[in-house]
Order: sequence, then structure tokens, then C-alpha cells
Amino acid sequence: MSEHVHSVSTENEKRTLTVIIFTVIAMCAEIAYGYLTNSMALLADGYHMGTHALALGLTYAAYVLTRKFAGSDLFVNGTEKIGTLTAYTSSLFLGFTGIWIIIEAIMRFFSPLEIKFNEAILVAVIGLVVNAVCIFIMEFRHNDEHRHGAEEHHEHLDAHNKDYNFMAAYYHILADALTSILAIGALLAGKYFDIICLDPLIGILGGILILRWAFGLVKNTVKILVDMR
Repeated sequence: MSEHVHSVSTENEKRTLTVIIFTVIAMCAEIAYGYLTNSMALLADGYHMGTHALALGLTYAAYVLTRKFAGSDLFVNGTEKIGTLTAYTSSLFLGFTGIWIIIEAIMRFFSPLEIKFNEAILVAVIGLVVNAVCIFIMEFRHNDEHRHGAEEHHEHLDAHNKDYNFMAAYYHILADALTSILAIGALLAGKYFDIICLDPLIGILGGILILRWAFGLVKNTVKILVDMR
């Protein structure tokens, strides 16, 4: 691994750890407040945030293992694929999240539930603020901006150099932010214009977009894991 790529990975590791700490604090606060106020919405969002903390934890663990075993004889081709394997696993979690959102949205479309709009909007706003801060911390950029000499005719080489581990973590945060934005829009439409059907429809749209991100990550990471041209 080149010195420049190593410095980028080290910086991404630090950012990931910061985001994990922030996410866990917000998760604990939501769960604690949910129990104190008997708010199922806050409890559900708190536990949902825990799944993202788990995915971020996998990302951070991959960075630690890659750094710890750098230069070790245990890995024939180096430790770079540890992060790729973690990204692949995390992208599967992301895909399952998208599928779950779509199924839940379809069920609510045919069997709508009573929505406590004020409480739900509050939870969605809290989630959006947390994710916005995390996205700001991660400052995601395409790795093309970090690589030296990354030209179009080096597309295959660049694809193998990308930090998909960091990308997977970023997409988990972005997916959560997206669902929060869509939820706020749908909840406001339901509260002020009585357009209840918009909530599940937007859920389906968000789930499809998340599946698209997950599919892209799975495809790219599989190519690297099996050494596909």
C-alpha cells in the first residue's frame, strides 16, 4: 500500500471512529428517553440506529485489522481485501435494510397504521440531525480526488484502489439520512394535507434507492474479492 493511500485510510479510520462514538451516544439517548417517555417511535429509531452502529463497527474493525496485520505473512496478497470483505458484508446489511423498508411500506400501504405525527416528526428530525453531523464528519469524497495519476484509462486500477470499506459506512449513514428526509416530507404531508398514502409510497422509493446503492457496492466488492477483470 502506498504512503498516500495509507494516509487516506488512516484518516478514514479516525473519522469512522468519531462517527461511531457520535452514533452510539445518540442511540443511547434515544433509547433512554424512549423508555422514560414510553415512546415506541424513539425506541424503534434508537434500536434502528444501533444497526448502523454495528455496520460502522465492522468498518472500523477492518481498518484496525488491516493496520495490525500489515506486512504479516498470514496474508499472501496483503491485507487490503479485509476492508473489501467488510464492505461486501456491510453492503449486504444495507440491501437487507432496503428490502425491509420496501416490505414494511407495502404492508402499511394496504394496512395503514395510526401515525402520531408530532412524535414521529420529532424522531425523524433528530435522526436527520445526527446523520447530517456524521456525514459532515466523514466528508466523503470519491477516491479519484485522493489518488495520484488516476486517469480514465486507469479505471480498472482505480476501482481496485477505492476504499469501499469507507464507502459502505458512508452509504449506511446516507441511507439513514435519506429515509429521515423522505419521512419528514411524508409526515408533514400527512399532518397538514391528510395525504396518508404518501408515507408508504415514499418508503418504497427510498428502499429502492438504498437497494441500488447496495447492489453497486456488492458488484464492485465481489469483483475485487474474486480478482475479476
